Amino acid sequence: MQIQKSYQTNAEKGTLYVVPTPIGNLEDITIRALRILEEADAVLAEDTRNTGKLLHHFELKKKMISYHEHNKMARQDQIIELLNNGENLALVSDAGMPGISDPGYEVVQAAIQADLSVVVLPGANAALSALVGSGLPTDHFYFYGFLPRKKKDRDQALQLLRSIDTTFILYESPHRIEETIKQLAETLGDKNVAIAREITKRYEEYIRGTLPEVAEWITEHKIKGECCIVVEGIIHSTDTNWWADLSLKEHVEKVMESEGYSSKEAIKAVAKERNIPKREVYSAYHME
Repeated sequence: MQIQKSYQTNAEKGTLYVVPTPIGNLEDITIRALRILEEADAVLAEDTRNTGKLLHHFELKKKMISYHEHNKMARQDQIIELLNNGENLALVSDAGMPGISDPGYEVVQAAIQADLSVVVLPGANAALSALVGSGLPTDHFYFYGFLPRKKKDRDQALQLLRSIDTTFILYESPHRIEETIKQLAETLGDKNVAIAREITKRYEEYIRGTLPEVAEWITEHKIKGECCIVVEGIIHSTDTNWWADLSLKEHVEKVMESEGYSSKEAIKAVAKERNIPKREVYSAYHME
């Protein structure tokens, strides 16, 4: 067991400060973040070139130590030694909160295990901005980050997300956004989704709709910039499902009869009500 009193520091040991940096708009840096960057003995930077530009913009001349995905384990002992020797270090990533789909978790864990203080500053984060701006429920949510690239691992992840009953958040690059949205539509069906791109930047944009609608739209529109995808979770009903004993075809026919829908409209409604992909209902209706 360990209790950390963040503002009762040990004069002989340093503190690891986790410092969020702007995700696009430099005005989002906080006054406290600037103070910590100025006072720190060194800045642990994911990319010293990017961080160098940030420090230069705010007229800060600091020693930088590279700390990124490929050297984080090799750097760890050096960082812990510096902290034990009383140096205060500021950990930053290229943008946003270090440790959230960026390097940081391992060195934070190592510092805690070494009984060193870790102080996390609040600040810019793309996932939370996208979540609130999506218009989807925010009372509970699940953050996944980037989907795996390998097909087998990706398929497993999509099946996991299919069972999530809260709003969930993904990160995605512009090169894979079209493929990912189409896969989500195939796996999750008629869920509501919002794509937030270029958050806080000049070309910030939200694309909102159902997964099939956005999947169709995205085939004709080129998306640039890093994206957050926010997807509606499973909607639970407190009522007994009246259609529980009906086959998919019977369900579609019942909706057509009671609502006066066309088969296309009824198939869409049944897919949403049962929380299954529309193609599954379409196949059952036309092939049974």
